[in-house]
Amino acid sequence: MWSNRAGTSFRPTPLKWPIWIPDRPRLMPGKSPRRLLMYLATVVVWAIIAVAGILAYFAYDLPDVEQALAGSREPTITLLAADGTRLLILGDIRGLPVDLNELPVTLPQAIMATEDRRFYNHFGLDIIGLARATVANIKAGRVVQGGSTITQQVAKNVFLTPQRTFRRKVQELLLALWLERKFSKDQIFTIYLNRVYLGSGTYGVEAASRRYFQKSARQLNTWQSALLAGLLKAPTRYNPINNPQ
Repeated sequence: MWSNRAGTSFRPTPLKWPIWIPDRPRLMPGKSPRRLLMYLATVVVWAIIAVAGILAYFAYDLPDVEQALAGSREPTITLLAADGTRLLILGDIRGLPVDLNELPVTLPQAIMATEDRRFYNHFGLDIIGLARATVANIKAGRVVQGGSTITQQVAKNVFLTPQRTFRRKVQELLLALWLERKFSKDQIFTIYLNRVYLGSGTYGVEAASRRYFQKSARQLNTWQSALLAGLLKAPTRYNPINNPQ
């Protein structure tokens, strides 16, 4: 109980719970949320149009995929001596196609260890490998590592010209993603094994095996598989014909 100066006493009225608090003014229904949705929808539509335009710009002159995969076997001319000894081979040497499952397991393992350790775990682009290669190249001040996957190499070697331009790099990435959707990993690896350059004018592991070891790639042993894998990095340096040691 309280009292004022006049001596009049009074008792404060206790508050009753819950206390009513006026609500915050609400937005007019159907206006701001609708405008926000319309704005977001417009942004999404224009983003899709922009991406489609960019893809069309880079993809409009891509080669015919089926024709490139079919390939063409250019004739090879072999010059022989009177006794049948081979003197000279003119033209590229391309062996008969071999399937991945026909090869000794050491050969694809050695090639993956050299070129693309995470081949069966990425979607055509190896982000980890690309980041590692970028860091290594920056530290060295020059290109010492490549970040291309086996799938990207198939896209580059089978479909594209050897030009090194930004446009070609984007096309390489687009083709790599397409290959990953179109074919299985084993099929992509098989294409790679039959098209990769391995020195001395040979393309494909079968041609290289017969050129260097006079046997089919199906019969390679461990050290021969390792040598072929090494040729991917330096076809001239590790060429067993030029450097028997």
